[in-house]
Amino acid sequence: MRRVVITGAGTVNALARDVAGTIAAFRAGVCGIGALNFRDVERLSVRVGAAVVDWPPEDTFERSVLPLYDRFTQFAVAAGREAMQSAGLDGGLGPRAGCIMGSAAGGISTWEDSYRAVFADGRNRVSPLVVPRLMHNAAASHLSMLHGLQGPVFTVASACASSNHAMGLAMQLIRSGAADVMLTGGSEAMLCFGGIKAWEGLRVLSPDACRPFSADRTGLVMGEGAAVLVFEAEDHARARGAKVLAEVAGFGMTSDAGDIVAPSVDGAARAIRAALEDAGMAASDVGYVNAHGTGTAANDRTETAALRHVFGDRMPPVSSTKAMHGHAIGATGAIEIIACLMALNEGVLPPTIGYRQPDPDCAIDVVANVARAARVEAVLSNAFAFGGLNAVLALRRAE
Repeated sequence: MRRVVITGAGTVNALARDVAGTIAAFRAGVCGIGALNFRDVERLSVRVGAAVVDWPPEDTFERSVLPLYDRFTQFAVAAGREAMQSAGLDGGLGPRAGCIMGSAAGGISTWEDSYRAVFADGRNRVSPLVVPRLMHNAAASHLSMLHGLQGPVFTVASACASSNHAMGLAMQLIRSGAADVMLTGGSEAMLCFGGIKAWEGLRVLSPDACRPFSADRTGLVMGEGAAVLVFEAEDHARARGAKVLAEVAGFGMTSDAGDIVAPSVDGAARAIRAALEDAGMAASDVGYVNAHGTGTAANDRTETAALRHVFGDRMPPVSSTKAMHGHAIGATGAIEIIACLMALNEGVLPPTIGYRQPDPDCAIDVVANVARAARVEAVLSNAFAFGGLNAVLALRRAE
């Protein structure tokens, strides 16, 4: 099988509008969580989130395309542009290139605006572009059109594991020989009244901050944004002299087949082991784990137990960057890959900020509050979603 490498990365998130700014924020332990500001926010009980603020789309896109771009598509297109530039790739890549993106909600803002128009405002018509704006594949389709990707293009929707599933499938397509280059990652823009109100109903949202693995945690904080990576066959990348950021060494995915919302130690542990086996790694090879780490007691304790099943007493450092960029649902795994690239290439482990009180059930090294210098050769990135869907990626330092 062909080896798969990362040659480009781009992002828009609550911390920054690019990869360099995001890595700087990870290093500094910056918190992107703040007060939300949108229509009817005063009707919500939870009014904080990790929003992309000061984002006038007119400054980024031509007015002619904005009627087609929901906010989640805007984020993806901007991140994809940066990823392509950083990879040194031009458009027109043809049938040997494709795009797989993850998104849990797609164009939820378009849904909300259209429902308001029909039900609240009494209008009898909506824009003829509503369906192209809200469909889950909109971001992937626009990326394919902008960059001439004529191979496999589609979107994965598996809640919080969406982008990890997307990236894993992109890796497998390249490995199998079905593609040479794949744009992949995730995009999400759920910070609107309906999006937050729905999550309020689950009673898992924090009113103030995300504190993963800390005993005084109060829940997760919703975020938004996108990250797009360029996955490429190593032989293809080397032939064109591309800089390799990391090797995508392994991928594991499992289903709990249990509860629709409660996580499973066994399902998570099986996904971690599957990623290691696929990568040909031993547990002792892993120098850092970017945890799913949502800041809920159920997730944090289950994930810790799963890691103990795999690593035993030789647990590597584990941190959750969601305390900084929020839980961006279908985009969060892709944003967290950037933290993994920082660990591999810059020798800096991102911190778990907001950690104040040890939880006996999460007695692991969480890189508390301050980034740490450490040379690592391999990392894992975990994603464990509602529906019992688990997806783990293993990355290795580029040779």
